[in-house]
Amino acid sequence: MSNLSRRKFIVTAGATTAATLFLHACSSNNQGGSGQADTSASTAAPGPVAAADTPEVTGAKLGFIALTDAAPLIIAREKGLFAKYGMPETTVEKQASWGATRDNLVLGSGGGGIDGAHILTPMPYLISSGKVTDGKPVPMYILARLNVNGQGIQIANTYKDVNVSLDSTPLKAAFAQQKSSGRDIKVAMTFPGGTHDMWLRYWLAAGGINPDTDVSTITVPPPQMVANVKVGAMEAFCVGEPWPLQTVNQNVGYNALTTGELWRDHPEKAFAMRADWVDQNPNAAKALTMAVQEAQIWCDQMENKEEMCDILAKREWFKVPVADILDRSKGIFDFGNGRTLEDTTLMQTYWDRAASYPFKSHDLWFLTENIRWGYLSPDEDITALVDQVNREDIWREAAKALGQEAAIPASTSRGVETFFDGVSFDPEDPMGYLKSLEIKKVQV
Repeated sequence: MSNLSRRKFIVTAGATTAATLFLHACSSNNQGGSGQADTSASTAAPGPVAAADTPEVTGAKLGFIALTDAAPLIIAREKGLFAKYGMPETTVEKQASWGATRDNLVLGSGGGGIDGAHILTPMPYLISSGKVTDGKPVPMYILARLNVNGQGIQIANTYKDVNVSLDSTPLKAAFAQQKSSGRDIKVAMTFPGGTHDMWLRYWLAAGGINPDTDVSTITVPPPQMVANVKVGAMEAFCVGEPWPLQTVNQNVGYNALTTGELWRDHPEKAFAMRADWVDQNPNAAKALTMAVQEAQIWCDQMENKEEMCDILAKREWFKVPVADILDRSKGIFDFGNGRTLEDTTLMQTYWDRAASYPFKSHDLWFLTENIRWGYLSPDEDITALVDQVNREDIWREAAKALGQEAAIPASTSRGVETFFDGVSFDPEDPMGYLKSLEIKKVQV
């Protein structure tokens, strides 16, 4: 963030209004909810919520998976930022899997579920189109990107001598050899059509390995990945931190790569909510987005990294050792196979370099890849779908209210993206990109 932008943030965040003071005072003794501390809501001063922008409700139910890219929601809760913007009754509730997140979003809080979530970026599209909800669309909105970078592809120790990294080609012969002996070669991701599925499939296919025919691609919830590879249930998997580092720390496998090496500053998780909730509570949606944005700014300040990791490691959040979180959060990578590097541009980033802004061009890539692997039809109007689900306008309104005009990109497109293998994606020609790919499930 520029000095000017940080200065405007400090000035704006220090402002108060009678409406916010009233809400904050009334709610100071009402901090219940799953997976959070009760004592944190008063740690931030009340923020700028003009009477006309007063939230229609005082809380929402948000879901999260134990992954470090959920940090903005957790920190917003722990640091009292939801309360600061007039949403003191917001809860952040642990979900068992991405499938459970989907099911609870379908239910909504009125049905015992949740209103929004830390979520794999493609999922709001798959839910909105009914592709993962038994053909019954549940409209969703993406309000912010939560992070860029910060995922990993891990390999079981069975293949330690292969010492694979960015180039997956050596695994083709190694997998074939294991397969010839009768072993079912399983590689795991966290949800069909989700980000981890896309990273794993792209990486394998770039090395000539077909993720649909050469291996069995299975679904495993993020917190169960390390345990599954430990008992030999799979050969490789893709998941977000802290599980890649835990794989190394427990010596059950090694990291082939961190995903920023596949695609520098790639988009990852999103903050998304049910569209009906946002439509009914537009001020509340903006307030939640402001709280998340302020938390992202806090998370990206290096002086806060240790405190952030201490918070995430707590029993009510991740229940893991701080040592499984800290190094990667500072850009320090020990891949467990003798390869090490220190690069803060590869670490999980929440705000800097436009990490929080939900570029529509990025969502187009995810939907194009979902067509590639058969999750969406080639006839799907993906541009219209992005315009329906991606609410970058709410993000912009929230950023302006925070005094973060300087952080607002000039365009909804980040332009042409180039991946580690030299392939480029032009958001102006998604089908041209798709046609250029050799390994894919559908022909276009």
